[in-house]
Amino acid sequence: MSPADQARLLADVEAFCEEIRPIEELCYVEHKFNSEVLPLGRKYNLLGMIVPEIYGGRGADTVTYARALTRLGREGTGVRTFFSGHTSIGEYPILTWGNEEQKRRYLTAAVRGDKILAFGLTEPEAGSNPLEMQMTYERKGDHFLLNGVKYLISNAGIAGAIVTFAYPKGRTGRISAFIIDAVDGPGFAREDLTAKMGMPTANTAMFELTDYAVPVANMLGKEGDGFRIAMGTLVAGRLSVAAGCLGVIEDCLAEAITYAKERQQHGKPIAKHQLVQEHIAGIEMDRLASESLVLRAAEAKDASNAEPGNGALKARAELLSAQAKLFASNAAWDAADRAVQVFGGRGWSTLYRPGRHLQDVRVCRIYEGTDEILKLKVAAAVLGKEYEAFK
Repeated sequence: MSPADQARLLADVEAFCEEIRPIEELCYVEHKFNSEVLPLGRKYNLLGMIVPEIYGGRGADTVTYARALTRLGREGTGVRTFFSGHTSIGEYPILTWGNEEQKRRYLTAAVRGDKILAFGLTEPEAGSNPLEMQMTYERKGDHFLLNGVKYLISNAGIAGAIVTFAYPKGRTGRISAFIIDAVDGPGFAREDLTAKMGMPTANTAMFELTDYAVPVANMLGKEGDGFRIAMGTLVAGRLSVAAGCLGVIEDCLAEAITYAKERQQHGKPIAKHQLVQEHIAGIEMDRLASESLVLRAAEAKDASNAEPGNGALKARAELLSAQAKLFASNAAWDAADRAVQVFGGRGWSTLYRPGRHLQDVRVCRIYEGTDEILKLKVAAAVLGKEYEAFK
């Protein structure tokens, strides 16, 4: 991607963010899904940021895409989650493991906004350990019949296609991946999940497949490669979460600085009070450290993408993605908490941005790999594979 193309993409992201902000704030107060992310994403050509130009996308490198997600994260974790679900874990696995026919059929539609994408891995009884999933598939002629439930899936309620995973019936083999067309009707049922602590403007849903017919041509990758595809996709997903969390920190810092300079107590702006300055300094350190990790992880992913056969580069990108996500999600939680404290009583209100960030960003320590799972990955990388907690 040329520097000029990078600048154009980031300018389009900025224009999108400026237009989406008042809409997002109103939707948040009304606790309803922000349906404008799609038409505005289409307007500014942001629905295929990482997709090559041959399929209609922008062809962004990982560093540029991370910067875009950071800017989107300032508008709220719900806005950023839409793009992560559609692009980082929706388009990415099709782009990486799909065949040419699948890429042309699904990526071109996704870039145009004709199909929103989602990633269906989590199940009610299979969260941190996807190997415990219960969804199954069975071949019947030129179709597979899929049965099972996926739960807490971003974009699932609005998706036109979902990358999902299942065991062969009877668990006689390894997990495989599929691209399913999400068509409401016989065999496919979904329900939006609105009882959430945060992200009311984002779509989260569950879906159930009952003898749902999926063409054999829609298997993603080779049979039995599903777990590898899922884990590879999560590297991109974790990096996208980390970048979005950096955006949250940036917005919390900007809001806290502005408020602290304007708010008067004890005869002077609270920005002159030392304990308020402690919070400002803390948020800035969260921002600086998260930015460094996010950019380092994005650079490692670009290096790995450039040499897909290099195992060392792949392992480094995977680890840095986990480290960035672990650190940035916790830093964003700390930054939002500090910004709420700077705002005082007004911080305890979703009419102000820090309170919304505090509610929304908490999930970032859970989805795409919990804190606990990522800590195990980091520890195993330091101690050696023979010390892995789970094998």
